[in-house]
Amino acid sequence: MDSRSDSGFLNVLIQMGEALQNSGAEIYRVEDTLNRIGYAYGAEEMNVFVITSSIIITMKMPGKEPLTQTRRLKKSGGNDFVKLEELNELSRQICSGRIAVDEFEQQLDQILSTGSSEKMLLLGNVLAAASFAVFYGGSIWDFLFAGLMGAVIWLLETYMEPICLNSVAYQIAASFLSGVGICVVSRIFPILHMDKIMIGDIMLLIPGLMFTNAIRDVLLGDTISASMRLIEALLLAAALALGFFAAIWLVRGIW
Repeated sequence: MDSRSDSGFLNVLIQMGEALQNSGAEIYRVEDTLNRIGYAYGAEEMNVFVITSSIIITMKMPGKEPLTQTRRLKKSGGNDFVKLEELNELSRQICSGRIAVDEFEQQLDQILSTGSSEKMLLLGNVLAAASFAVFYGGSIWDFLFAGLMGAVIWLLETYMEPICLNSVAYQIAASFLSGVGICVVSRIFPILHMDKIMIGDIMLLIPGLMFTNAIRDVLLGDTISASMRLIEALLLAAALALGFFAAIWLVRGIW
């Protein structure tokens, strides 16, 4: 590759890292994957530094000056494991020498252009909320209403999250609105158990995977990313508790 193509390849490589990060990959996995891909395409030296908000890659091809690119990550993470598996499979094919650089870029663009099924996301929200409500002792009516509120949370995530200032603001708004709905309907229909329904719907908003990845980053020595993820997870958990507490306090004060 010439210098221009080296720069273009580095841009695709950093795009791959961003896709991995936004799909739920751990920091060490992102760094290791980008290093392996770089060496697979002939790099003499690779230096990759990733945190939750930035990716820095320095690549040196044989007989050429090192090239460096940095990308600021606006999105801190995600949980798209289907896309993550597709990216991992792409990286395995690259490391086995079966994909040229142009094909690498084409396949990456194809993976990124494929979004998650809205119907499956909705179904997942409904089943998860309803199942957790029953798991913690809820009745069939709690199952049904928790599923309905799970659909409401999906609507909030789809249409309200993009216009919120940040994830903490969305977390407070979503937990407060869903909490008010649960409290009001539970007062109207005493057959419903407010606590069981609320537990089921809380499971959709709690940042469990983020907290788990933060602990894993600590164990693997990525302390900067671990600290950032842990702080964000704690803020989201606090916002979640604050939203539901405010909803309970408001409904009980009025009703």
